[in-house]
Amino acid sequence: MTSATPDLDRFDLDAAWRVGSGLVQTGRAAQHPVVIVIWLGEQRAFHAALPGSSADNDRWAERKARVVRRFGRSSHEVGVELVGDDLTAFLTAFGLSAVEYAPTGGAVPITVRGALVGVLAVSGLASLEDHELALAALRAERDRPEPADVRGA
Repeated sequence: MTSATPDLDRFDLDAAWRVGSGLVQTGRAAQHPVVIVIWLGEQRAFHAALPGSSADNDRWAERKARVVRRFGRSSHEVGVELVGDDLTAFLTAFGLSAVEYAPTGGAVPITVRGALVGVLAVSGLASLEDHELALAALRAERDRPEPADVRGA
């Protein structure tokens, strides 16, 4: 799976519910002990904690999301392309705290026509698995057929 984050035509609270609920279904079916969080701007638009997850997963999701907000890229991409094998050098270069930022997979930007409007974060699995779950959920939303307009019917 590529790391390219899909660009959406729109994303609102209803979309946050669809994406989050879809991830809950996927997580439950696979018995993934994950936390799923979606922010629109600064508003926490969706949150779910599945069996086996913990408050630590919530904290990881927040730390990953800060990376997305700071760099405008997925936390996975930042980890691979900017951090490499030297987390300390990365944190020092950008004046960041390891307590507040986690450049590891699982948080992806939600973009609408190129503009960052929110963050989707998954935490509880291996870093790359968290990342892939989040990307798959946004791709499903992007590829979802638009409902028919029944206003004139």
